[in-house]
Amino acid sequence: QVQLVESGGGLVQAGASLRLSCAASGRTFSSYTLGWFRQGPGKEREFVAAIGWSDSLTLYADSVKGRFTISRDNAKNTVYLQMNSLKPEDTAVYYCAAPSQYYRGVYDYQSAYDYWGQGTQVTVSS
Repeated sequence: QVQLVESGGGLVQAGASLRLSCAASGRTFSSYTLGWFRQGPGKEREFVAAIGWSDSLTLYADSVKGRFTISRDNAKNTVYLQMNSLKPEDTAVYYCAAPSQYYRGVYDYQSAYDYWGQGTQVTVSS
């Protein structure tokens, strides 16, 4: 049974940094695309970042480009999201996601992902 467990969320002030982690169990995702999505209050869930089989293969939403960095530690079966220069509009529940099949590319649409974590809350105050 695949499980994705996010951690690292919290309440911070604008301009601060947070590092989210997502630990996977039940399956090895070392060669799989992994993604982060978020859902703000009253908003639809949206893509944040994804990382492919190669660490150099990454994709970011325009709203976080240059501030967020996605990375992975295959030995720990974990994906990270380093978030710098946080803004109030980054306030959301952050979810990690993984597909059930191998992809060579990285994708920003939710239907590419089959497994989802329970989410971790990030709140950025102004």
